[in-house]
Amino acid sequence: MILRDKVVLITGGTGSFGQGFVKKLLQTDVQVIRIFSRDEHKQKDMEEKFPDSRLRFFLGDIRDKDRIRLAMRDVDYVIHAAAYKQVQKAEYNPGEAIKTNIYGTENVVAAALENNVETMLLVSTDKAVQPINLYGATKMCAERYVIAANSYRGKGRTKFCVTRYGNVAGTRSTVVPLFFELKLSGKHIPISDKESTRFWLTLEEANEFVLNCLDLERQLHGGEIFIPLLASIKIIDLKEVIAPELPVIFTGLRPGDKLHETLVSATEMKRTLRLDWCSIPMFIICPENPSWFTDYHSISAKCALGDHKLLPGYNSENNSNFLPVSKIRESVKEWFVNGWHKTNDRTRKNALDTAKKVYS
Repeated sequence: MILRDKVVLITGGTGSFGQGFVKKLLQTDVQVIRIFSRDEHKQKDMEEKFPDSRLRFFLGDIRDKDRIRLAMRDVDYVIHAAAYKQVQKAEYNPGEAIKTNIYGTENVVAAALENNVETMLLVSTDKAVQPINLYGATKMCAERYVIAANSYRGKGRTKFCVTRYGNVAGTRSTVVPLFFELKLSGKHIPISDKESTRFWLTLEEANEFVLNCLDLERQLHGGEIFIPLLASIKIIDLKEVIAPELPVIFTGLRPGDKLHETLVSATEMKRTLRLDWCSIPMFIICPENPSWFTDYHSISAKCALGDHKLLPGYNSENNSNFLPVSKIRESVKEWFVNGWHKTNDRTRKNALDTAKKVYS
């Protein structure tokens, strides 16, 4: 196991991804898991949820260089998930999003280099691809900074890489809990556009994917962007699964919203490889002009990545794999069964209460 007797630090570790990833890590032989986040109440809730002596909780903000450097001492792996993520909030508070998502990432990179960690992995988003909102633009900058950091390690061992995927089904502020809460109100379901599509990724799949990427990165040189091969859904189909009895109101796209998710741009296609033998098949975008090694093709051959090239763009609209309503229903039910039944988050609690009535 890649993390056996290792020390792992997760920034933003009290979020939906962090809690799911911690649950998975605690099933392994990891030595210590350090949770770095700003919210003392979420940390307290998480301590009660996971009573395990391997967990350490660090209060702090990634904007604080000294604090993140201290928290990263003797760490082997860093999962950087901390970010301001809400599109509309970032539009209204651009300076705060820039300070956290860009300058905060710079601090995490500097701390990783200083402490000579083995691997730092950035959790990124589809919104970083051809961004049309500030959140996406800050995550694009974060991606570029993390990839370029490979050039600065010198004789150190630290490798930097990125995972990029869309919204995780059922997590906070996504449509599954929102639709269930709206179902409870019995009014209507707002959808931006009848043609809207999204990739479908469960929290368990996201956690497994990140572990796969950490394992694969040991064979690579750093600078890769890992992207899971996913199914797509139509948002209107999701509505029919959760609240078929309620009418739909099409609201139009809000500023910064996209009609479809894009995970690989047309420009990135020429250096994108496909890997099918992992538990979650993936695409790997190779670094464009790496200065830290010379021949990526020999590396990809050595790792049996093949030479699969994609057609122009990989987005949720041109995806060949769309989930039918029956499969969406199964996945939503699984989300409920494995859901956050013990939570202080009002939206998720209301959503799960409603889902219970549907599936009981």
